[in-house]
Formats: sequence, structure tokens, C-alpha cells
Amino acid sequence: MIVVLKKGISQQQIDQISQRLENQGVTVSPVVGADLTILGLVGDTSHIDPARIEANPLVERVMHVAEPFKKANRMFHPDNTVVEVCGHKVGGGTFTVVAGPCSVESQEQINGIAQAVAQAGAQLLRGGAFKPRTSPYAFQGLRYQGLELLQQAKKLTGLPIVTEIMSPDDIEVFMDKADVIQVGARNMQNFDLLQHLGQIKKPVLIKRGPSATIEEWLMSAEYVMAGGNPNVILCERGIRTFENYTRNTLDISAVAAVKKLSHLPILVDPSHATGRWWMVESMAMAAVAAGADGVMIEVHNDPVHALSDGKQSVMPEVFEEMMKKLRAVAAAVGRTVLPRRRPSAFPKVSCREVS
Repeated sequence: MIVVLKKGISQQQIDQISQRLENQGVTVSPVVGADLTILGLVGDTSHIDPARIEANPLVERVMHVAEPFKKANRMFHPDNTVVEVCGHKVGGGTFTVVAGPCSVESQEQINGIAQAVAQAGAQLLRGGAFKPRTSPYAFQGLRYQGLELLQQAKKLTGLPIVTEIMSPDDIEVFMDKADVIQVGARNMQNFDLLQHLGQIKKPVLIKRGPSATIEEWLMSAEYVMAGGNPNVILCERGIRTFENYTRNTLDISAVAAVKKLSHLPILVDPSHATGRWWMVESMAMAAVAAGADGVMIEVHNDPVHALSDGKQSVMPEVFEEMMKKLRAVAAAVGRTVLPRRRPSAFPKVSCREVS
């Protein structure tokens, strides 16, 4: 339920109305915008009579919210959320590019790729240290060693780190070693993990599960936000359909749907969506045009010998050319993709000191 208040209401009046509503057993989340003030009621509102609320002369109207997600709902939060990662803002008009290898394989490999994507204009470095795989015999990642290698790549380039977590037991380590904690598609409905991530304030990126509806995806974000962590980024990475030519089917319409339903920033991962490196560029440009807040691109210096997902990884020189096209599309639709940087412009440390 949402209570829309009249213009010109004071903070004291907002507090008084909120207290009366909370006395009826719900949690009230006030959202004060430039032109609109609303109170989002979270909890069991079945016993609350809207007519009694509307009898208050300070109340404009009361609206029921059909969707089960409340904190992630745009009705509760009309303004777009901007998630800050080490000084870089995800959302809010700037198009964010996250790039790097599927798996961290060696210090030489991750350092070289990090330098290449940073110079081409990427703002965040992705790299898998822990790799949940369909087969138990596939490469599972370098795990904690991989996190250390990512730290050195960050120290070299200043790029904040996006990497995937698999267990709540590792949250303390990831708090220290990662700048954005990624929840992979396979863990999108790992509710124990999501609840633990709700107890921290570090940005959490949630990939859409292969068979998840948009509502189920937003409910996963709700788990994190309900715990008190508002710093959630969504990532569309393709869903499972009857089509088997591509690895998954990129649901580009999910970008428009999420923008209507939610205030959270959304990225698109065309690498996992297509599974084919030569399709990544066109789907990344489609993501820009569709209104996504960014893309996540897999980049590898030697895809043929990559330990995971080489087939969908682009070479650094391909990525650099792709960035030029992304800037052109972004300019056409009123977005901004940051320009490429010279190595001398790399900051030594982007977010916090690295030991």
C-alpha cells in the first residue's frame, strides 16, 4: 500500500502520519521527492482501511500495490537509484561498462586484461575467482588465490572489482576483497545468501536466473533490500527458452520492464546471453539503446585456451572497437560512455588501500 501526501507537507507532519500507520503494525518507508511525497507501507496491510487514511486532510490518495516486491518497487521509490562504487555511479545517466575474463587464471593474465579494458574505457573489472559450474569436473576457479590476484590487478589499474560469491561463509572475505559482490544466476534464489547480503552495505549485483520471471528476479533484490542494504544492481544475462543456437535468449525487453517496475539500475550481460563472441557487440549496442544502465562484457587475451567460456569472450582489440560503437549509440540516445584512458591516467587505488 502507498499513501500519497499532499504537496507542501512538513517533515513533522510526515513523521506524525508515519507513526500512526506504524502503530497499526506495518513498516513505513517515506520517500520525499521534489514534487511528490509518498509513504510506502510494508507488511500486512489487509486490516488497514484506506478510507480512514484518506480522511486525513494531509493525504492525497491511497493506492494498493499488487506486486509482492515493495522496496524494489518504483511506486515506493519514484526516483532512480544510483549505486556508488568507489566514486563511480552506476545509474543516473552514465553508462557503466564492466569488463574482464570469466575466470582469473594467473596474475599475468588478469593484469594484462585489466590494463587493456581500463585503457579502452571500462569502469569496473569483472573476474571470477569462485566459479559455480554445471559440471563438477569443470574448472572451479582459483578461489581465494583468485581474489588476491584481482587485488593486484586493481592496484595496477584502479578498477573496482566485481566478482561472484557462492557461500554466506565468505561474506567477510568479500567485504575486504571485492567492491561489488555478484550473485550469479545459479544463486539468484539462494535466499540464505541474499539475506546475509542484506546485512551489509556493499553493492550487490544480482544476475537473473536462467528460468526466473522478472517478478522472481525482483523478489531476490527484495530479499537484500529488506535486510537493510539498498545498494542493489540487477543484471539481465539471458533466459532459458526452446532456442539452442545461442547459449541463452537475451531478454532485452526485461530492461524496459524493470525500468517501469523498479528504480534499481540494470545492466545487460550479452556474453552469457549469447555464448558467441561475435554477437556480443550488437547485443551490447542494443542494451544501450534499450535504456540499460550498463553492460558486462567478457574479455580474454587468449579465448582459445581460456579455462572457461572462451567461446563467448572477445579479444581486447575487439573490445576496444566495441567501446567506440557503444559511445556512438550512447550519444544518439542521450547517454554517456566514459572515454578511453591512457595508462598514465590509471589511479593507483580506486576505493580503498590494497595491502
